[in-house]
Amino acid sequence: MTQTIALQINNPFSNQLKKGYPLISKDAVDARHLPKEEGALLRLTDVHNRFIGTGYFGLQNKGIGWVLTTDANENIDKAYFIKKFKKAIQNREAFFNDPHTTAFRIFNGEGDGIGGLTIDFYDSYYMVSWYSAGIYSFKETVYEALAETVNYKAIYEKKRFDTKGQYMEQDDFVMGTPGEFPIIVTENSMNYAVNLNDGAMTGIFLDQREVRLAIRERFAEGKNMLNTFSYTGAFSVAAALGGAVKTTSVDVAKRSLAKTIEQFSVNSIDYESQDIKVMDVFNYFKYAQRHNLKFDLVVLDPPSFARTKERTFSTAKDYPKLLVDTIAITEKNGIIVASTNNASFGMKKFKSFIDQAFKETKTRYKIVEEYNLPKDFRASREYPEFNYLKVVFIEKLN
Repeated sequence: MTQTIALQINNPFSNQLKKGYPLISKDAVDARHLPKEEGALLRLTDVHNRFIGTGYFGLQNKGIGWVLTTDANENIDKAYFIKKFKKAIQNREAFFNDPHTTAFRIFNGEGDGIGGLTIDFYDSYYMVSWYSAGIYSFKETVYEALAETVNYKAIYEKKRFDTKGQYMEQDDFVMGTPGEFPIIVTENSMNYAVNLNDGAMTGIFLDQREVRLAIRERFAEGKNMLNTFSYTGAFSVAAALGGAVKTTSVDVAKRSLAKTIEQFSVNSIDYESQDIKVMDVFNYFKYAQRHNLKFDLVVLDPPSFARTKERTFSTAKDYPKLLVDTIAITEKNGIIVASTNNASFGMKKFKSFIDQAFKETKTRYKIVEEYNLPKDFRASREYPEFNYLKVVFIEKLN
């Protein structure tokens, strides 16, 4: 039986929670009253002892837990999770019925009512990601509920949370018949090789689906494309299938070479006709300028934070400089796809980075298209910072 403790929420945080904000802030409570172990249920009340909701205690980013229900009579049990999963799947019926796409998110944390838990679908293989020890304490109940809700070949999990000072990012087989990886999933009729048991990432970022489609359908034909921080080359695949005359994929990770070759190969693209470079992107910018290389289409999707032997990079601090370097190697009327998944700032701030870089280089520009999270990555209107993805297609005018 999960322990339930009463926890008083200070003003003005109680009003915030009453309006539907799901994250319980560290500043909202007296830390002395927190339970010793993550996973305890919290009966949340305001300073007048009026019920706000039931949440769980789990340390994640700036919060100490998430609100699970505002119904004082609702139990957090298997039936609760089944109800949440069924509703989430119902909301994604169009994805399940799309024969051209077999990889998408079926449960998106607080966007579907349970902060700290996401579930992705890869052609009947499911990947459950846990973002705190608190929500992970419910794993047995969650897996029982999921197994009763979906038809699965296998379920895998990734644990992405701190434990005793160590960052925990593991992946494990949970149940079903273990897959033979990589498995090939489709996305708008493009193929991608996916591994669910090979480290922190699977080989494709599902939240960029609409961006890849836009590149293939409207921006790639006849273009010379540069894909920076390319990971497994998914954007390069989309560009090549969209008619790009050549793609160049650049990433500092050594394994990116084999992974990018794999993604080209499963789409019957001759990878030897493409350029794949294992090197620091910032060094590549210098290389490109020295050799007078210019590109018609540049994808700029760096990690929020990265450290190499040569430098430390943060999108919140360094994105304008990254854009300055990109502008220098982009052709007139070329397109820069500027992207970030940093949740610490919004689209308005991101556009200010773009404006800053173009003004610094005395370059005119036009925003052509912009994207946030796709529909399967449901986000709560009451928690706008969870809609973390910001992508802007920018035309360089001179």
